[in-house]
Amino acid sequence: MAEGKKVIAENRKARFDYFIEETYECGIELLGTEVKSVKNGSISFPDAFAEIQNGQIFMKNFHITEYSYSSVFNHDPDRAKKLLLHKEEIKRIERKVSMKGYTLIPLDFYLKNGRVKMTLGICRGKKQYDKRATIKDRDVQRDMQREFRKGLDG
Repeated sequence: MAEGKKVIAENRKARFDYFIEETYECGIELLGTEVKSVKNGSISFPDAFAEIQNGQIFMKNFHITEYSYSSVFNHDPDRAKKLLLHKEEIKRIERKVSMKGYTLIPLDFYLKNGRVKMTLGICRGKKQYDKRATIKDRDVQRDMQREFRKGLDG
């Protein structure tokens, strides 16, 4: 792990359901109570995705639970959050996503030097037989590691 980086949440399901072509580190435009909730780990993003609108990227279906110690002026938990990227990166992402079968999926959320960041992946969906192949490769790798450890122990 890099210096000053603390992982808050990871989307392991996305790594199983999608082929990840490219990744981008981006910031998220959050309100004050949202930042506190994210730092507490009160987030949910199983069906989250990003969408490009008017040259900006917004995160949809990304739920940040209301901060329990705030006043009545709390944030909307399901609002669309703007992602912070350079214009050149947004144009490059837009060209890639416009091709058939590609989508933008959040891969993980972390704190980097006190700021909330996320890794955004340009992903292509896996077919059922690809998922079965992934499971088979994982099982074979686990068996090889088991045999290797058994060989070392004697």
